[in-house]
Amino acid sequence: MVRKIREVVAAFDDAEALERAVFALETHGFDRAAFSLLADEATVARKLGNRYQQVAEMADDPAAPRETFFSWVSRAEAEYGLALGLASIGALALAGGGVLPALVAAAGGAALGGALGGMMHRHHARRVQEQLARGGLLLWVNVRDAAQETLALEILVAHAAHDVHVHELAT
Repeated sequence: MVRKIREVVAAFDDAEALERAVFALETHGFDRAAFSLLADEATVARKLGNRYQQVAEMADDPAAPRETFFSWVSRAEAEYGLALGLASIGALALAGGGVLPALVAAAGGAALGGALGGMMHRHHARRVQEQLARGGLLLWVNVRDAAQETLALEILVAHAAHDVHVHELAT
């Protein structure tokens, strides 16, 4: 049996408008897992065997490789969460009497969290610049029902999205 997924697709001309739109969607009940972005150029070329000229060409292509959308909140959680987790291990070691292991774990956690966060930020910034140069940032939003579809369309249009439309994919 073929299952169909409905998505609202939108393009944005700047990353801040995209972030604000996703935040509005999240505050109206959309789950973080509902959002995806077009993967970086190298991934698209590798998967499809060609480079696209404009992101609009990819909006309705079911084979277009995607990446999970990580909002600034998600990126901050990833960056600081690991550091805090390893620092907590250090605090536990301190409670056991080892000052040096606690300091090493805390410093290592902060350094590793910062390094991973930095990589995540650079990847995000590179993808944003690539796609803006080719016509915008594509966002796909999975919708469960007609009410969610209508709400997503309204929010995306209200947050400066263009080429906003709905499509259905067979899975």
